[in-house]
Amino acid sequence: MSKFTSDVEAADAFHQRFKELESEIGKVIVGQQGVVRLLLTSLFCQGHSLLVGVPGLAKTLLVKSISSALDLSFSRIQFTPDLMPSDILGAETLDKDRNFRFNKGPIFAHIVLADEINRTPPKTQAALLEAMQEYSVTAAGNTYPLEKPFFVLATQNPIEQEGTYPLPEAQLDRFLFNILLDYPSFEEEVSVVKGTTSGTEAHLNKVMSADEILYFQQLIRRVPVTDHVVEYAVRLVQKTRPNTPNAHEWASKYLEWGAGPRASQYLVVAAKCHALIQGKYSPDEEDIRAIAEPVLRHRIVRNFKAEAENISLESIIKTLF
Repeated sequence: MSKFTSDVEAADAFHQRFKELESEIGKVIVGQQGVVRLLLTSLFCQGHSLLVGVPGLAKTLLVKSISSALDLSFSRIQFTPDLMPSDILGAETLDKDRNFRFNKGPIFAHIVLADEINRTPPKTQAALLEAMQEYSVTAAGNTYPLEKPFFVLATQNPIEQEGTYPLPEAQLDRFLFNILLDYPSFEEEVSVVKGTTSGTEAHLNKVMSADEILYFQQLIRRVPVTDHVVEYAVRLVQKTRPNTPNAHEWASKYLEWGAGPRASQYLVVAAKCHALIQGKYSPDEEDIRAIAEPVLRHRIVRNFKAEAENISLESIIKTLF
């Protein structure tokens, strides 16, 4: 991938290819441009995302479309209360010659959709989250590396909470973004119904290869950031920590606890990608603000007072600005 003479030329190419990618996915996915952009940003930042939305909003179709346009392998795991870690990671079995052989599980794909992750017990959740962190699977003392790029999109259903195992805050912190998927508008829903009941199927072209994605992931890491933008990100995160010297008054009033240092790191790296998407060569404070909500949403916890007064996380984050 050394076809670019400079990082500036590569950044221009990324800006163009990202637009092509969005329009290609738009052939199948009606609306949801913000969600598509965040998912792609997460992939290019080498992060994982948690998608929260009610059933039937085409989450599987969305992720399948992204994997098709990116020419990546795709795997979907339906999480259930009886799912075991070996059902995700794979297990050793005896072959006909009585030798142990490792059968790879569905996690061995470039893009993994972990559907309804809060339906499975903590032991199975932990197996997935460990693989996300380490980019490898360990079985019977052997380590098997996962293919790169590797991207996990976990979904949570916000309405059925009976019989679920919510992810602990420490594990939620592993996700770069927490993305809310909302109902489509009237016009969008009309387009969806027309498109899905006509019998015609949109064909997606391959826009980017795995090697190109890996190259652009490294490019995003090399994007320069000025000190004042990094300081702005850190100040914003420190404002979320109640009863600390830099806490915002709303944080001390309405939050149980705030975001950790990983939030500052993710704010900066996601802002770098957001800047390139906008055609800029370095992020500014506007880029930090643009991606702050999905980065901070799952890293701050409201206290009883906020819940009693019906103060939403989104309104708290907006007030921090």
